Amino acid sequence: MKARRFLAALGVLAAVFAGVTVTQASPAAADTTLCDQYSTTTIQGGAYIVQNNRWGTSATQCINVTSTGFRITQQDGVAATNGAPTAYPSVVWGCHYGACTPGFSPIQASSSAFSGISTSVSMSYPSGGNWDAAYDIWFDPTARTDGQNTGAEIMVWANHSGPPQPVGAKVGTVTLAGGTWDVWEGNIGWNVISYVRTSGTGSLNFPVSTFFNDAVSRGYAQRSWYLTSIQAGFEPWSGGTGLAVNSFSVTRGGTTSPPAGGSGSCAASADIASSWSGGFTENVTVRNTGTAAISGWQVTWTWPSGQSITSIWSATNSGSGNSVTARNLAYNGSIAAGSSTSFGFQGAGNPVVPVVSCSVA
Repeated sequence: MKARRFLAALGVLAAVFAGVTVTQASPAAADTTLCDQYSTTTIQGGAYIVQNNRWGTSATQCINVTSTGFRITQQDGVAATNGAPTAYPSVVWGCHYGACTPGFSPIQASSSAFSGISTSVSMSYPSGGNWDAAYDIWFDPTARTDGQNTGAEIMVWANHSGPPQPVGAKVGTVTLAGGTWDVWEGNIGWNVISYVRTSGTGSLNFPVSTFFNDAVSRGYAQRSWYLTSIQAGFEPWSGGTGLAVNSFSVTRGGTTSPPAGGSGSCAASADIASSWSGGFTENVTVRNTGTAAISGWQVTWTWPSGQSITSIWSATNSGSGNSVTARNLAYNGSIAAGSSTSFGFQGAGNPVVPVVSCSVA
């Protein structure tokens, strides 16, 4: 039994290591589809990262990312239920191998800031299949933002289907967060403490300290350790199509993340992409230079006499005379801190690179 659980543990480990290959997340347009193995995007104004994270199979997996979560639309992988799952598509708040959500830094579990952190999730499930629907909450002895955490991994299984079981062995039963949970514990270089709800549910809402305090009382975690990320998603072995995170949130002291205190600001730059007699095209890059996500932007400039826009893409334009204002569209207004987006236009007249300025809308 323990050997079977160790194989499943390797699945958790591989899912974590998959984060090494994740590229910088880009903001999601409405209903973005991710099919690449480790592709990511952001939702809710850059507050959370969504990752496909298909690490355990070469078979296709696609997720449809919405403005508040995601749904698995194709999951062709099949894995033996006495081994590792095929993937861990999930929503992430915090730092995952150096990719951090805006304004986040690791939070020591002994601090008052940690005691004020709560999270909620709403999920939908297909009938049949072999999968678990679970939180993955990570703690490390140091305030690290990259690499493998070595303290405690707390998994909170809201529901599951078929024979898969958590890492290790069952060590008890506890009543927490409005439910009864079987407690499992194993060690794969760090402690994995899994809370499996004895009656599955489609929604959870709890302070993170609820399960962490229980893990501390059992000797599996320490209050000097740091919270590094909160993730919620699914581990499918097979039949995962239809699994969905409908909504996900993390709050700090009653404030939805990203935390208050950050600020949004932007900068823009333009360059000529092509030119010909009497016309040209230009690209404009808009960068979030602040410490919090922004949800809208506008770029302004003044043309020399004789120039005008004849067409524009990825933005709308307005203005009178030689003054121009370009504003974001619905899908590219949200920019996470440190990220960027772009738009372009075709102009009439001699090619000139205008001096552009950006403001948060």
